Amino acid sequence: MSFLSWLITKLGGSTSLSETDVRVYADEYALLAGDIYIREMAFMGAANLVSKAVSKCEFKTYVNGREKKGNEWYLWNVEPNQNQNSSEFIQQLIFQLLRNPKKGALVIEQGGRLYVADDFSKTPYALYEDIFTQVTVKDFTFSRSFVQSEVLYFKLCDSDIKHVLDGLYDSYSKLITYSMNAYQRSKGTKVKFKYDTLPAAGTEQRQAFDALVNEKIGKWLNSDNAALPLGKGQDVEEMTQKTYSSDSTRDIRALIEDISDFTAKAFGIPPVLLRGEVQGTSDAVDQFLTFCIDPLTDMLAEEINRKRNGRTAYLSGTYLRIDTKQIKHVDMMSVATAIDKLIGSGAFCVNDIRIACNESPIDEPWAWEHYITKNYEPFKDALNGITTGGET
Repeated sequence: MSFLSWLITKLGGSTSLSETDVRVYADEYALLAGDIYIREMAFMGAANLVSKAVSKCEFKTYVNGREKKGNEWYLWNVEPNQNQNSSEFIQQLIFQLLRNPKKGALVIEQGGRLYVADDFSKTPYALYEDIFTQVTVKDFTFSRSFVQSEVLYFKLCDSDIKHVLDGLYDSYSKLITYSMNAYQRSKGTKVKFKYDTLPAAGTEQRQAFDALVNEKIGKWLNSDNAALPLGKGQDVEEMTQKTYSSDSTRDIRALIEDISDFTAKAFGIPPVLLRGEVQGTSDAVDQFLTFCIDPLTDMLAEEINRKRNGRTAYLSGTYLRIDTKQIKHVDMMSVATAIDKLIGSGAFCVNDIRIACNESPIDEPWAWEHYITKNYEPFKDALNGITTGGET
C-alpha cells in the first residue's frame, strides 16, 4: 500500500476510489504537506539561528576568581562526550529546548561525560526533588531514575511556544492556500465545450462522447503539442481568465515571510535576521543578543553553576560564565578607534582585546599589563592644578 493510499484510509476514505477521487485526495495531501513544510521551515530557521549562535559562545570557567581552562572548560568547549564535539552538543541541547519548551531539555553525566537525553519522563514535586525516568540517549534507555540534583534540567517556560505557533499557522495557512489556488486558477486554461445534441445513454456514440469529455479534453489541455478530434456539431472555445497581480508569486511569498516573522517574534529574534536580509543587520544582531541569546545563556549558566559548582564554590569565585561576544564578527579596521580607547583608558590590556577579537593572546608579560595615556589623571589632581594656576 502506498503512503497516499494509507493516508486516504486514515482520513476515512475508501480503498476503492475512482481516478478522480484519488486525484482530489492527492491534491489535498500536496497542500497539507506544503503547509507542514512552510511551518517547519520557519521553525527550523529560528531554532538553527539560536542554536548556532549559542554554540559559538565560549563557556569560560573560573577558579577562585581567576579564569582557568581545566576539565570543565574542555567538556563545554571541546568534547562533552565521545560521540559529539561541543558545537554538536550545544546545538542539540538548544534545539530540543526550543522544540519542547514546556517539557524542557535534560543533560546527564555518565563517567565524566555529558549527554543530551533524546527523551525522558518527569515527575514534579513541590517539596521534594523532581524525578526523571525513562531517560533515553540514542538507542539506550536507563533502567534507573534520576533526581533533580543529579542532572542538568533546562526549561524556558510553562507555555508551549511551538503549540501556539502551530495554531497560528493553521489560521494563516488558509490565506496561503487561497492565494496558491488563486494563482493556479489564473494560470490555468478554461474552455467552453459546445455540442449540438447529447448522444443517448448506452450507445457507442455516448461512450465516445464521455471519453472525449472525461479524458481527451483534459489530456489535450495538459499537453504541449496535441490534436483534439471533434465530431460534427462539437466545438471548443477558450475562456479569458483574469491574470494574477503582477503575473508573479510575490504575494504568496509575502504571506510565507509573514509566518517567518511570526516565528521570529515568538523566539525574540529580529525578523530581518531570519529572513536573511543584510540592511540593518548590526542593530538587529545587537537586539538578538540582548533579548534572545543573553537571557538564554544566563539560564544555562545558572543551571550549570547551581548543579556542578554549588553555592559555596560559586560564592568563593568558582563558576562558569558563557561569553556571548564570540557571536558577533569583529571587523578589526572598524573598531580600531574603540580598541585604542579601551587600551588607553586602562580598562583592558592588549591580550584582553585580542581574545575579544578572536585572536590568540601574546605570550609576553607586557601584553597582560594595563596602560593608561598621560592625558588621564585623577579628578583631585586636575582640581589641584586649577587652584594652583597650573604650577607644580
